[in-house]
Amino acid sequence: MARSSERSQRGGHSGVSIEDVAAAAGVSTATVSRAVRGLPRVSPATREKILEVAAALGYVASSSASGLATGRTKTIGVLAPFVSRWFFSKAIEGADRELHARHYNLSLFNLGGHGSNRERLFSKTMVYKQIDALLVLCMALTHDELDHLQKIDIPLVVVGGHVEECPYIGIDDYAAASTAVRHLIDLGHRDIALIHGDDETDLNFDVPRVRMLAFTEVMQGAGLPIRPEWDEWGDFTVRSGQEAFRRLWARPGPKPTAIFCASDEMAMGVIFEAARTGVRVPEELSVVGIDNHDFADAMGLTTVGQRPDEQAELATKMLLDELDGMGGSVRSAVAPHELIVRRTTAPPPT
Repeated sequence: MARSSERSQRGGHSGVSIEDVAAAAGVSTATVSRAVRGLPRVSPATREKILEVAAALGYVASSSASGLATGRTKTIGVLAPFVSRWFFSKAIEGADRELHARHYNLSLFNLGGHGSNRERLFSKTMVYKQIDALLVLCMALTHDELDHLQKIDIPLVVVGGHVEECPYIGIDDYAAASTAVRHLIDLGHRDIALIHGDDETDLNFDVPRVRMLAFTEVMQGAGLPIRPEWDEWGDFTVRSGQEAFRRLWARPGPKPTAIFCASDEMAMGVIFEAARTGVRVPEELSVVGIDNHDFADAMGLTTVGQRPDEQAELATKMLLDELDGMGGSVRSAVAPHELIVRRTTAPPPT
């Protein structure tokens, strides 16, 4: 008997799907999803009918026995392409802070830098049997993934940048990059190199592209040359910043007097490698990044700061408010950024 009950709780072993319940009850899958998870905007009569049908068919949305009464798991999913990098670890910290205060749990889905297991993560087991809402960090979602989430009515927010068709919270990346480049130009630099971010994954996020575009257009607007040989890429890590600097300095010809890096970690890599090769920062080379990483102050790094923990905390609050019946809580919002001038930028050498 215990095994039969366990199968019923999981809802998947009997082969009964949310579509089966919806068809039997004569309602949409979204309505079934809301009813079994105890979400608002379902009439009491409709909810009762759906729960009766679900029970008769042996379908239960939540895999948690404690959630059987309401269908709630009291768990928010956080989907991240990485967990080891600064932005993501800070964002997870902020989300967990809000979840802890509201007595919710965090379920982390880590892609490990690759999208190969996305299909598994977006399966029915992940979404409507394990979590009540989804927080996505620095990733675009495919049309199929969005359709799936909308079909079962899972509240969703993306943190870390603009994503089409999704509510999102993040800084204005174009404005942030423009601020960094203008700082260098205002100091008198004309020979400015770019180290842009470009993850070799299928995460399809447009932050790297937007920051590159801002660099190009600000330079063009100031009438300054953009040298293709001074355009290097990294993957937002310290190591990739070191490697980009080595490639840049190994090329024959003139060298830039300043480098705009699309992240602080890459800027740190540039500074480490410049010191190793005897290039003085900022006397010979100015370096600016974006983020205000935890180590930026100790390194004296000039940067455009942001607070991913606060962005994720706000996004999580929106999701929980939506789950509590406050319709319209989930919406897009632009987070603040600020130029923080430290020791790594100065006027170019005369």
